[in-house]
Amino acid sequence: RIARLMDRMGFRLRRNGHVRRRFALADDTRKLTVYYDGSCPLCRAEIGHYRRQSGSEAMDFLDIADATAQLGPDLDRATAMKRFHVRESDGRLYSGAQAFTRIWTRLPAWRWAAQVARVPGGIALLDLLYRGFLPIRPALSRTACRIQRWRQRRSAATG
Repeated sequence: RIARLMDRMGFRLRRNGHVRRRFALADDTRKLTVYYDGSCPLCRAEIGHYRRQSGSEAMDFLDIADATAQLGPDLDRATAMKRFHVRESDGRLYSGAQAFTRIWTRLPAWRWAAQVARVPGGIALLDLLYRGFLPIRPALSRTACRIQRWRQRRSAATG
């Protein structure tokens, strides 16, 4: 079963126990616009991580918390704040798990996650998990803020 699953994900298990990639995902050099909530510390941390990755130069990051941000005719600010969105260079808009996989495909360090998402039912499962995360995001964000303030106070006291 594991060998079949790995084969669907593009990996082969060798006799010596090592895993080999059967095929590589093509580099996608088209620009991707990533819409994120810059007022959310959790979102900022995740986007900061993606920005530091190789391949992020193929993405434009747009803070939707900025009232002057141009989102496009088919995405309003209220909708953008409720779910994670990305836009392909051809104008197609994706949200939720599909949006994350669009990012992961462009980042070499995250391509494994894009391959996992391609397993039959992978996107549906990831989207279910993402929808479960959305209601608790505000509480997690507040906790992240408190931790950040605590670290700043602690470093100021020791510095």
